[in-house]
Amino acid sequence: MPRPTAAQLAYGSATVVCSTLVMLLLSGTSTGIGVAVIGIAALALGLLVAVTVPLPGRAKAARAAGRSRTAGGAPDGGAGEARVHAGAGAESRSGRHSLRR
Repeated sequence: MPRPTAAQLAYGSATVVCSTLVMLLLSGTSTGIGVAVIGIAALALGLLVAVTVPLPGRAKAARAAGRSRTAGGAPDGGAGEARVHAGAGAESRSGRHSLRR
């Protein structure tokens, strides 16, 4: 499992803190069970935000794929474009060669 980036930690932590404060203020709960439910919901929301933060390598690959799709159509109806994307593989996404053969 890869280590989380600084952006993932920052966005996830900020989401947990802010959403906990907002939910506690809006709900007005004072029971222990209510606070626990709000805390668990805030942690789940923070985890969701941290997981969905785009990673630097994926953002570059997504921009490159977007540029190649908008650069123009292939004369063979798009089959050439499919070959280009299929050839990109894991090397362009991770920046490293795959150990699989």
